[in-house]
Amino acid sequence: MQKIVPHLWYDKEAKEAALFYIGLFADSKLLNVTVLENTPSGDSEYVSFELAGQRFDAISAGPYFKFNPSISLMVACSSKEEVNAKWNAFIEGGTELMPLGEYPFSKWYGWVQDRFGLSWQLMLMDKEQTVQKITPNFLFSSDSCGKAEEAVKYYVGTFEDSGIGTISRYGEGEAASPKAKVNYAGFNLSGIHFSAMDNGSDADFNINEAFSLMINCNDQKEINYFWDRLSAVPEAEQCGWVKDQFGVSWQIVPDNMDDVMFKGSRDEIKRVTEALFKMKKIDIAALENARIEK
Repeated sequence: MQKIVPHLWYDKEAKEAALFYIGLFADSKLLNVTVLENTPSGDSEYVSFELAGQRFDAISAGPYFKFNPSISLMVACSSKEEVNAKWNAFIEGGTELMPLGEYPFSKWYGWVQDRFGLSWQLMLMDKEQTVQKITPNFLFSSDSCGKAEEAVKYYVGTFEDSGIGTISRYGEGEAASPKAKVNYAGFNLSGIHFSAMDNGSDADFNINEAFSLMINCNDQKEINYFWDRLSAVPEAEQCGWVKDQFGVSWQIVPDNMDDVMFKGSRDEIKRVTEALFKMKKIDIAALENARIEK
């Protein structure tokens, strides 16, 4: 099972967006669509899907959080034609963030925000450079600019089977923001590759809950461990969600969360959902008790 799963928050478009993305990547499919009834956002559609063999989850839960470039998805493309095809799909109704072209770090690259607001970096890669098809990228900006290296080291120290690959720093005068230090860091958390950088420009956006990361935990002990390591903002604690000291949101959940939430009768699902919404840290035993209560 994938240990860390990117989670995307939409107003009403989760399924539409998922189907759009699935159509652009090989080895992709829709896994599950479920309606969570009577949530704080009303009835919310929850969507699970795979892109290039990687698991993603998404929810339509109201206009409370908006994507911005602080977390994007970097796509390793095998040809210029692939970059162009994905660019043409994403730019339709979307916004150009860095124009398609040749850069010192890539022979063909572009950064685009799609019509749903999600940001994608499309990069032509040599085969020997490819780690995984889609890599989440953290762009530490505004309040968190300058914290990329600290964050990477903290995350690697938190997750088992993790490590840092490359850390590259801005040269003198390369970054407009005096706080920016790291222009690229590649790292691995429990078998999933990530990248991070400090924003060299003075940007006014910060990481928010629109893009969070779900951690699939084996048991209550592991839930407790990650909660203690990653919860730094008490007011953000809700339904398994936490926010760390760098502004990144995490969902700390049991690895059988789909079974816990979506299996059983409608009444059982309703009881479990109601119990979850009363929790901050998830209590697995309490959720199971809610299921069997009459």
